[in-house]
Formats: sequence, C-alpha cells, structure tokens
Amino acid sequence: MKVNMHEAKSTLSRLAELACQGEEVVICKAGKPYLRLEPYRERVEERKLGGLEGQIRMSPDFDEEDEELIEAIENSKIFPDED
Repeated sequence: MKVNMHEAKSTLSRLAELACQGEEVVICKAGKPYLRLEPYRERVEERKLGGLEGQIRMSPDFDEEDEELIEAIENSKIFPDED
C-alpha cells in the first residue's frame, strides 16, 4: 500500500496496524517512495565464531570414504517395488 505523507500523518495508527499485520506500507513524498513502515523487531546479537575451539575432536578417519556405505546408497531404490 502506498500513501502520501499527508495521509500518513492523519492515519498513522491505522497504517501502523496494517504494517504489524504484514501489509507493506510505503509512505511517498512528491509521489515517490520515501519511507517504509514496518514492525519493530529486536535485533539478534551476532554470533561469535570459535566458542568451542579445542573442545571438539574428530576421528582421524573422518574424511575417509566408506565404500560399503557409498555402494549401499548408490544401489538403493527409492521405490523398491518398481523396476
């Protein structure tokens, strides 16, 4: 929904309610988009990398291919009753 600045001033409560319900509300100035009205959302704190450094260990053979597993996957049928 696009509204001009004057209309937005007089119907701000209604426009805010529409924005909170998911409606896109754009306020225009001189016929051109100027502002977007959207609901307030708390900012999520950025995650910091490396929090478990030195606490996780991987098996030495983690990257080795398991031929038996690969063969089982490649030869399996999604629909076993169909050929």
